[in-house]
Amino acid sequence: MSLLVAVTGWDAAPWLDRFRRELPDRAIVSADDPFDRGEIRYVASWKHRPGSLADLPNLKILFSLGAGIDHMVADAGLPPVPVVRVVDADLTNRMSEYVVLHCLAHLRGTEHYAAQQRAGIWLEDRDEPAARDVRVGVMGLGVLGSDAARKLALMGFDVAGWSRGPKALPGLATFSGEAELGAFLARTDILVVLLPHTPQTERILNRDLFAKLARDGRIGGPVLINAGRGKLQVEADILSSLDDGTLRAATLDVFETEPLPAASRLWTHPRVTVTPHNAATSDPDAVAASIAAHIRRHEAGEPLRDAVDLEVGY
Repeated sequence: MSLLVAVTGWDAAPWLDRFRRELPDRAIVSADDPFDRGEIRYVASWKHRPGSLADLPNLKILFSLGAGIDHMVADAGLPPVPVVRVVDADLTNRMSEYVVLHCLAHLRGTEHYAAQQRAGIWLEDRDEPAARDVRVGVMGLGVLGSDAARKLALMGFDVAGWSRGPKALPGLATFSGEAELGAFLARTDILVVLLPHTPQTERILNRDLFAKLARDGRIGGPVLINAGRGKLQVEADILSSLDDGTLRAATLDVFETEPLPAASRLWTHPRVTVTPHNAATSDPDAVAASIAAHIRRHEAGEPLRDAVDLEVGY
């Protein structure tokens, strides 16, 4: 039984080496090499060529090599087998680090002091609220969002979460569905977005949504932090909302087009922080070990963990 590594944009060789270490009793093959399609039982994919997995008659499971599954959803010829995404403790911790870092940066006004430093100005006139005075709203309460919400609460922030369906987080307020989205936004000073990309969430971060954020907060206006997916946001709306004060600031790790085009005004806007889609990078060795463990559990007859529903996108 073989595992096929099907990637584009990445060098497949290191992945082949990792899986050969983790699964020494299996044939590990690359999509670029000749192989017997009937021997393939598992595929580890990152942005495989659409349609390239259609004729694998004995395929059992598709594994995404990243937390996202957009590349799977986009393949109309995807085989009708379970799709499993990466759920890795290291990745989860890295995302929470990113979220806490940037919430604290907006709380403590690091961009304000950086501007003062560049201008050689020493002023101590900024009102600095405590974390308990700032309301953070986390959109998306999956593994990443729930962990980030809990860690923000440990820092003292007033945290609430929103998800499409009802979810409970001990000690935190939660909202769900369209009916409760307005109330969630109205109590949010810093909006942290960790939603998946689905037809329902595409372009959800737009002017109408920004206008519903709290106007009475202690940090001078609403802040957007998007570390979810670039297709969630309307960048023209982000820029115009920053220009007219609907948003005070934005931290963006993902973009409509990646890499972010050199001509984008997001690069130079004084109230935008750009990071290059690196909020939470997976540890490749941990990913390979996790997939190997999934395969061993599956072959022992145990139920699959971390399988996704392609119809809803997560």
